[in-house]
Amino acid sequence: MTVTDKARTLLADFKKYWKTPPKGRYMSFKEITSLSVGGIGVKFIVYCISQMIIAVGNTLIGNTIGIDPSALYVIYLISVLSGFPLTALRAKMIDNTRGMKGKYRPYLITMGIPTVLLGAGFIWMPYETMSLFAKCAVVLAFNVGFQFFFNFYNDAYDSLINVLSPNSIERSDVLSIRSVVENLSPSIANIFLPLVARLITGQNTLYDLKIYRVLFPPMLFVGFLISVLVYANTQEKIVQARTHVVQVRFADAFRAIVRNKYFWIISLAGWLGFLEGSFNSILGWMYNYQHACSAAQYSLIIAIAGNASFWPNLVAPYFIRKYGKKRILVFTNILNIGFILLMLPIVRATGKSSIIWLLLGCTFVNQFITSLGHLLNPSINADIRDYQQYISGERIDGMFAAVGLIGNVITLGTGFVLPALYERSGLNRGVALSLGYDGSNVYDVLFHQDYFIKISSVLVMASVVGAVLNVIPFFFYDLTETRQKAMVQVLKIRALFEDYGNHVLTDDALIETVGLIREAQANAGKEPSAVVPQDKAERKRQREENEKIEIARFVLQELTRYDTDYGRAQLAQAQRIVDAGLNGYAASVSLTKAQAKAMPKTTETEKEQRRAALMRLADLKAAKKAVRKHYPNGIVEFDGSVFEALFGAEDEAEARTAETLAALKRAREQNDRPTAARLREELRQLRAKKARLGREIKIAAGQNAIYYRATKPYQDAHKTLVQAENYRHPEHIFERYEAAIANQ
Repeated sequence: MTVTDKARTLLADFKKYWKTPPKGRYMSFKEITSLSVGGIGVKFIVYCISQMIIAVGNTLIGNTIGIDPSALYVIYLISVLSGFPLTALRAKMIDNTRGMKGKYRPYLITMGIPTVLLGAGFIWMPYETMSLFAKCAVVLAFNVGFQFFFNFYNDAYDSLINVLSPNSIERSDVLSIRSVVENLSPSIANIFLPLVARLITGQNTLYDLKIYRVLFPPMLFVGFLISVLVYANTQEKIVQARTHVVQVRFADAFRAIVRNKYFWIISLAGWLGFLEGSFNSILGWMYNYQHACSAAQYSLIIAIAGNASFWPNLVAPYFIRKYGKKRILVFTNILNIGFILLMLPIVRATGKSSIIWLLLGCTFVNQFITSLGHLLNPSINADIRDYQQYISGERIDGMFAAVGLIGNVITLGTGFVLPALYERSGLNRGVALSLGYDGSNVYDVLFHQDYFIKISSVLVMASVVGAVLNVIPFFFYDLTETRQKAMVQVLKIRALFEDYGNHVLTDDALIETVGLIREAQANAGKEPSAVVPQDKAERKRQREENEKIEIARFVLQELTRYDTDYGRAQLAQAQRIVDAGLNGYAASVSLTKAQAKAMPKTTETEKEQRRAALMRLADLKAAKKAVRKHYPNGIVEFDGSVFEALFGAEDEAEARTAETLAALKRAREQNDRPTAARLREELRQLRAKKARLGREIKIAAGQNAIYYRATKPYQDAHKTLVQAENYRHPEHIFERYEAAIANQ
């Protein structure tokens, strides 16, 4: 096929799948385009606000506003501490959200507006007339606001990809496209910043507030307008039963996440690698303090360095398919250690001609690898959340951030290291005074070449240590792309049977999921081929067949989970709890916490059984507390059939809204004003109805959540019995499947 033919095919596919995703995918090209182009606006906001966030080494707050590293560390500690309750509140809001607009999309608007206003206010404060204490107080006050509004906004955008598709490969592909497009904003900003700075100040400096006051407010407001595309043209798709309880308590979420080893592996990599980015300031310092190049040359240098983040987006999808995320992360991080180490002789040669270009070369490689990691991280985090839902049954995306506060505590303990390195290597008031400066800005020390080399060398070695520590945890990450795909299929099967039991099963879900079950059954008993054929097309076909066989084993293991000794023991225990009834189930559990802790834990199966026993006892304790609070006179059963009517009415309203919008579009095209006016009124009424239904669903979900917490051990036992029965006798579902196929 020629290049022209490929271009025509691509264009035809683009038109065909503009509004409807291709088979096996979940995102249309319209969604992908809106997410990517809207991301340009988001990244303009992130570019600006990130430079206002308190951090040791922040040049806007440190060098430009004039807060020395010691004072900066103090307000950094206070800022991080203020983020603890705000992060917990944010997590609770996300995980307890159920609405037509989704878990994340609404916050792109409600958190985006205050973020932009705070950013504009931050940059226009009169820091020039303030004392050091006043500067610290103002910067801290704005950062408390950023801790909630900006972090909420940024997290909503980054996490949105987790719920736009359950397909890990599709997520990686879309992230690659999104990253190519959205990175235009920081690239544009980095290219023009030195040139505009030269025009405004007449000097080769970036440390003048006038520069940011001219550039940042327009970037913030225009960025927000562009970002609305993401809100307007994307749709969240979570693999979960429609009647699933969405109100999650922090304690429950923490107990669930404790079992997620992949969360701790990825978190540990970040916590251990806190020093890896220590060298990031050196390139800017070399330009601003050692005058290593002109403003035009520095613009080119920044453009080249920024361009490093472009190339990983082109190669990442190919390498993910071929090698998997783990191998890429391990190899690139080991490579990065070497290139950071190469910076040491370079900074020690400061003052020689063209040395800044050699530093650019190492920085380019580091930016390439870092950008590849940034591209992989959202996809990895999405996989981790799928795994969490698989092992616990809960979709608790927001609570990951709350549990991640543990990392903030660790950061408080390690955050003093970089300021101490600055201080010990000479970036302090005493050295500034000894060199003849007035001491008002300790960064003046960097004008002295010997101290510049000494301080920069220390930062390079700190970065090497951080990079080494960062790569170690990745060796223990073994969640493959195939296993993630298998887990999503299991989640679909569980949701299918749960919705079937609650009488809210849709034909679309039925057709897709039964198809997955039958494909797994067709591959039962097959062995993956170990012989690698020479033909490329045959190798691809073999990989796909081997993947299907591996997924089939995973799916069939789920469907036969109650045919094992452990499964039968689960059923016996569940039967005892259900037989005891709603108001007697607590007394039917004789196992104590001491007995559960004494259970053997030699094999993986024994460890899993012990963990499950401890989790059941924790659920029982929480349930007893909820009963005492909400049902002092005995538990009253919640009528779950209310959801069937509510969801049916919601689906009908959604369908009618789509039809009305299409009719309104036709009326406008035909300039039929009376019809358009009537349709607009119908649309208003439909939207009001959907809003009312959303409120009623939320109220019902809240009541269901209280009932669920008070009866969780009983509900889990009942669900286990029903699930086991359905897994053994899926005939009724298969009959509905045949009818659904016939009605297509």
